[in-house]
Amino acid sequence: MSALRQGVNRATLFCAAAVLLCAGAALATTTDPVRDRLPSGWPRLGADRVWLDEDTLGRWRDHGWWPPVVIAALAVVLLLLLALAVLEIRAGRLRVLTLGRPGVTLAGPALAAAIAERVRAVDGVARAHVRLLGRPRRLRARITLVLTPDGSPRAALRQLAEQAVMEARAAAAPRALEADVRISVQAHRTRRIR
Repeated sequence: MSALRQGVNRATLFCAAAVLLCAGAALATTTDPVRDRLPSGWPRLGADRVWLDEDTLGRWRDHGWWPPVVIAALAVVLLLLLALAVLEIRAGRLRVLTLGRPGVTLAGPALAAAIAERVRAVDGVARAHVRLLGRPRRLRARITLVLTPDGSPRAALRQLAEQAVMEARAAAAPRALEADVRISVQAHRTRRIR
């Protein structure tokens, strides 16, 4: 995921959280149990507060410009969120990878299964799972390794980089392939004695 997309995702989440937090705080301070527990210096909203009374609503109705502006702003926000969702979905699992010749493709799950099979052959690896993500020009392999209790993480990573990842990069060429590796160790099974 690029730094720009990460920044956009974080900014969107921050704005949504800020709006929800402010709305929740404003609504929570109007109820009696919450108002009674607030520190004495904090502002309190009246329990009988009306957010839009009839006079204010009537003044807003006199201006004919605000309903189209509000609807347009909400439509723009909705379209931006939908575009962001489409970008997230498109950058998800790789379905098809085009090879060097026209009309020749390779299924992304098949390549991921082949990489996982090669990773399982590495010494000290008990289980492996591979997911291919990204766009056709730039691929990312998420590799999850479960090592045997006596397996060496350093040796497993070295063999993984020299064998499975190098072969996957050769298969994906001329596209760039990045690998994210997550390692865990298989727990010892304890025998119960009765």
